[in-house]
Amino acid sequence: MREFFGFRLSRTRALVCAGVSVAVIGLVDWHFQENISFGFLYLFPMLMVGGSLGPLQIAVVAALCTGLTEAFDPFPWTMPVGMSRVILTFAAFFGTGYYGFASARTRRLADHHLGEIEREAALRRKTEEQLDFLISRSPASIFTLDGTGKVQLANDASHRLLGGEQGKLHGQAIGQFFPALASIPPSPEPPFFHTEMECRARRHDGEVFLAHIWFSTYQTMSGPRLAAVVFDTSEELRDRAEFNLQQILTGSKVLVSALCHEIRNVCGAIAIIHSKLTREQQLAHNEDFGALGTLVQGLEKMAGLELRQTTQSVAESIEVRSALEELRIVIEPSFQESEMSIQWDIPESLPRVWADRQALLQAFLNIVKNSQRAMEGQDQKALIVRTSLDGNSLVVRFIDTGPGVAKAEHLFEPFQPGAQASGLGLYLSRTFVRAFQGDIEYEPQPVGSCFAVILALASDHRPGVVEST
Repeated sequence: MREFFGFRLSRTRALVCAGVSVAVIGLVDWHFQENISFGFLYLFPMLMVGGSLGPLQIAVVAALCTGLTEAFDPFPWTMPVGMSRVILTFAAFFGTGYYGFASARTRRLADHHLGEIEREAALRRKTEEQLDFLISRSPASIFTLDGTGKVQLANDASHRLLGGEQGKLHGQAIGQFFPALASIPPSPEPPFFHTEMECRARRHDGEVFLAHIWFSTYQTMSGPRLAAVVFDTSEELRDRAEFNLQQILTGSKVLVSALCHEIRNVCGAIAIIHSKLTREQQLAHNEDFGALGTLVQGLEKMAGLELRQTTQSVAESIEVRSALEELRIVIEPSFQESEMSIQWDIPESLPRVWADRQALLQAFLNIVKNSQRAMEGQDQKALIVRTSLDGNSLVVRFIDTGPGVAKAEHLFEPFQPGAQASGLGLYLSRTFVRAFQGDIEYEPQPVGSCFAVILALASDHRPGVVEST
């Protein structure tokens, strides 16, 4: 569509109007023979065709209008004056047409750019609406800070996290809530920060909590900015501390039980020797020797108070594959640093088993760490983790290329000579696994060693309480 004098015309209609105008002006100029020339009126149809034709076509129409003007001009035509008039007339008509052409092209470009701006503005509004909805409805606390460490934006979750009224965080210094976040220097130039940290934070009422923060600094036209996403990890800290305490208590009970068991065995041997020595007449009436027997009996009674490891079954139906994937996340970086390879021979689908997830993961981790230490200094360093079904049990095998075990019969005994950490790692791991009716066995190999963790399938009856010393 072209616009002429406030009217919007199509290309065909504009050309038709221009042609009719040229014909009418030509007839009028031919009809009146007085000393009046109506050739200047051709400027109007030239404006019409200028918006619809190209430069070459405009030149043809300008030549036509120039010819009509000279043909119906009442003044005599002489060579010098006539030629100058023709050139000036053609230039005026062509210039007028080209002006219409340039104006139409500029208008089309302006319309095109305006359409792009409107589409971009609509997309920007849509994106802003989505971001605003995402930020306002996000369960994570999101902050935006200016270069002075004051809050520019805070969503609803941020107010709930800090315990303040809605909209009251704007303009407040972030240092009173997150001192570590306020210490990050705003930088108008690279390098910018894109990282995370864990720090202590404080709510409006003074309550302290543990915060995990992902933050990023960037530069805007208004100055440096910092965007942060905050989570309250206090509950995870409490769960982690309680779990660690429970593991320490459980391990301590097993340790004390094993120690008392060994003391009781030694006291039993001493008591046998003491009873034999009492048959000699010289020692039978010796008070010190009798006191020694009394002390041995007292020590044996104390050892008899052995804390039998009665583990209440906290097992549940779990997926072994997910536990092994967690193990993979934990151990693979250290294996890569030690230039050791791991092969995971695990099917996509595995039956569920009865186990305590954390205790099972600890047992897996202890076995893997033992294999990693054993393979240090070996030419071939490879570990294979393989699962298989064996009747009503699922067996997870850890096969390494280490030097193997010299005395397998004493492998799971505590306080064995030459073992690392008093030989309690495998002893405690097997105790934990036996608590949910599983077991850990050593399977001799021609090269290396193999530890098999046997787990009861969840399709069977639920394991009961297991007592072990």
